[in-house]
Amino acid sequence: MVSFSLCWTFLVVVCMDCKINFDDNADFRQKELFELKDWSQEDHREVRATKAGLNYIGLDGSIGCLVNGAGLAMATMDIIKLHGGEPANFLDLGGGAQQNQVTEAFNILSEDSNVLAILVNIFGGIMRCDVIARGIIAAASQLDLKIPLVVRLQGESMN
Repeated sequence: MVSFSLCWTFLVVVCMDCKINFDDNADFRQKELFELKDWSQEDHREVRATKAGLNYIGLDGSIGCLVNGAGLAMATMDIIKLHGGEPANFLDLGGGAQQNQVTEAFNILSEDSNVLAILVNIFGGIMRCDVIARGIIAAASQLDLKIPLVVRLQGESMN
């Protein structure tokens, strides 16, 4: 019979592979850390959105969503699914978007070949609806949109 006896004098843990996610809200406090991000590992649409100050997540559906606020985005996607559709993305303009950001949002949406229609759902509590409207008009003429566009603007400066 052979017996083995192991004696551990020290324990070393080596991390061979990992992925660490940091909350984007810490960006302003951790500039050096966020500069290390490998953008090549990200969806190119998410990169464009981030550079434009937008929040974008690509999904598998065919209805592009452009909204302001995460809660409204989730409700909009739920309504799309309730009526048999599938959202193609989560694209949040936030509360202080400018016309150029709206135009860039449409650029991002229109480069997705799966998007067959775009639904804009804006509640202008903070966001001014006239700014969104000007951005939509600029984007539609610049991109020569050929897909259906449904727009709901409600709130400040909607007339």
